[in-house]
Amino acid sequence: MDPESVDVTAGLEGFLAFFLLAVALYLLMRNMNARMRRMAYREEQAAQETAEGADERPASDELPESDGSDSSGPEVGPDLG
Repeated sequence: MDPESVDVTAGLEGFLAFFLLAVALYLLMRNMNARMRRMAYREEQAAQETAEGADERPASDELPESDGSDSSGPEVGPDLG
């Protein structure tokens, strides 16, 4: 058998693997485009709400008075250790 006369091809399995990867890529790109469109829409809405809110609020740089409580995390008891 002459080694130069043997053809090596991917065959049906190679075609199916490539086809499935192409389908997966198409679905992923379609999903990514939908998410990017949705994210851009949400950013546009947030900017519009911010602009509308700035028009309605009085121009004041003062922050509301704090009552001393910190609601940023769970309550921590005294160190008993």
